[in-house]
Amino acid sequence: MSAPVLECQAVRKTYDQRVVLKGLSLTLQRGERLALTGPSGCGKTTLLNCLGGIDRPDSGQIILLEQDIVLLTADELASLRRERIGTIFQFFHLLPTLTVRENIEFPLQLLGVPPTIREERSQKLLSRVRLEHRAEAFPGALSGGEMQRAAIARALIHRPALLLADEPTGNLDSQNGANILELLREMTEETGTSLLLVTHSPEATNICHRILRLRDGEIEHGAP
Repeated sequence: MSAPVLECQAVRKTYDQRVVLKGLSLTLQRGERLALTGPSGCGKTTLLNCLGGIDRPDSGQIILLEQDIVLLTADELASLRRERIGTIFQFFHLLPTLTVRENIEFPLQLLGVPPTIREERSQKLLSRVRLEHRAEAFPGALSGGEMQRAAIARALIHRPALLLADEPTGNLDSQNGANILELLREMTEETGTSLLLVTHSPEATNICHRILRLRDGEIEHGAP
């Protein structure tokens, strides 16, 4: 078996003298979808921030593509995030002054990808997420479901190895939420991207291969 895309070993994180993550370990294989559940305040978002290189753990290892990201400099970490990690948020985080197409292409622009390649990739993804007719619209003109479909395309356009999703259906009605989950399942299968999905939704866990439940900064059940 090939090495895991992501391996988290004995990760600890403390905020204001409160231990949020207590030596947590997990692995994520290529193409695997893993749901991370648990009550509010149990450490899910903190873990996601550490795995995404937004925050640093106090101790432990976070190995992404056989590289310990805890040891990287801030510039190296920023570069790794741009190239190898995609993120989807509950509240979309689209840039309001950019069109849908421009939002989707933005990660490639940061990487210096030529305009012709950006346009080719964005056009394919616009078609895939059924937003061709909204390509030149601004986010303020979109529905919640449309905004999240655009956010998924943006998160995948640079072909990341790891996709982190923080309650991606939490701000949507049930039908739009179901559509987004099916789109995530289909697109991760098509691309082989590994997905770590933080959610409270039983429907969201149904698209995942495994479920890990956090409580008080530790994995309550499920194999790491």
